[in-house]
Amino acid sequence: MKKVLSIFLILIVLFAIGCEDRSELTPPAPPSTGQVNFSTFVTLGNSLTAAYQNGALYESSQMYSIGKLIADQVGIPFEQPIVSDPGTGGRLEVEALTATGIKIYTNPNQGQPKNLNLNRPYNNLAVPGAFLYDVANATSSTTCYSYVFGGQANPLFDLVLRGQGSMLSQAKVLNPTVVTLWIGNNDILGHATSGATVPYTPSVNFAALYNALANELAATGAKVVVANIPDVTAIPFFTTVGPTLAAQGISAVWVVRGVGDTIPVNVMTNYLTLKAIDLLNQGKGLSKPNPLPNSVVLDSLEALNVKNVINDYNTTIASVATAKGFGLVDANALLNNAKKGLTVNGIKFTTQYVTGGLFSLDGVHPTSRGYAIIANEFIKVINQKWGANIPLVNVANIPGSLILVKGYNQLGLPILPVGALDNLLF
Repeated sequence: MKKVLSIFLILIVLFAIGCEDRSELTPPAPPSTGQVNFSTFVTLGNSLTAAYQNGALYESSQMYSIGKLIADQVGIPFEQPIVSDPGTGGRLEVEALTATGIKIYTNPNQGQPKNLNLNRPYNNLAVPGAFLYDVANATSSTTCYSYVFGGQANPLFDLVLRGQGSMLSQAKVLNPTVVTLWIGNNDILGHATSGATVPYTPSVNFAALYNALANELAATGAKVVVANIPDVTAIPFFTTVGPTLAAQGISAVWVVRGVGDTIPVNVMTNYLTLKAIDLLNQGKGLSKPNPLPNSVVLDSLEALNVKNVINDYNTTIASVATAKGFGLVDANALLNNAKKGLTVNGIKFTTQYVTGGLFSLDGVHPTSRGYAIIANEFIKVINQKWGANIPLVNVANIPGSLILVKGYNQLGLPILPVGALDNLLF
């Protein structure tokens, strides 16, 4: 009987504990944002800020945009121009992993916009394909830089801006308290990816446009963080083909340089772009009578000019950031460090095409984990400059990249569909 009473008393105690009034318990306090008021957070830029990946803009990548990741760490809402998977069209996907390698195909399907009816501007106003000029001036697909100066409309301006004004004007409507700006990549990247066959924004023009934009952002009173321009020749779009051919014993390829001038080009001192892959797989470039076009090779002198232009751009960005009191993310240094290998949250990253974990199948845009690494650089700058204590994103919790089998094809290159990279936006 005593034993029964003892058990009964224990049960009463457990029941009482279970019914204990916990109404005074409160959820964990939000992270300290120091001098930064995150009540209205806006991001401006191009494909890198939009979270474009694998040649398209789509929801399962957008949820890991730089701005969305920062907003999640702070615990604030963040509206974006979401497009359901597979996105805006042309998404690159792995068709097969076999004993001989990886085969990539272009998904022919498109998703649909999911929040076009938002009754205010998006927090993420970045438009894939945007140039520096576009932030203050483009309001539609036919007023953007690529159309005004090249006759090529970009429909993503209509998707993001929805006829409500430019990125800058819409940001002002929101009365932002925090703004990130990462712009200028396209002002040189298109030149580089075309083998220097299209013009770039002259450094003096870039400086004038950037200073004018900075004045507008400073006038909002928002805390502003800007990022500089990475060395575009360090991305897999440029660093994959040449070293792979060299590993197969191919030291040079034949390229058309000028009118009727076909020359051998060293694959290690010059840059063959990913666009050369489908041509090489067809046998082009392996003999003088069947050369590669100039547009898929950035030669060493052209690459040097690209680096010099980027240095000019970055000098402007740094001087403006100092003068205006903006935070500055050194994306250029981040990519340079990544070339040596990065270990983040126990995961090793390199700039190797796909297998390195940083870059997606288009060879230009980061993976979701790559975007998380960049988001952390913005958070570090905010924490250091304005006394915040925002926790970093745990990169290990972000979806990872493909693990590929060894080898690709007879040239050691992935199998890309013809023209798969022709319509990339940057």
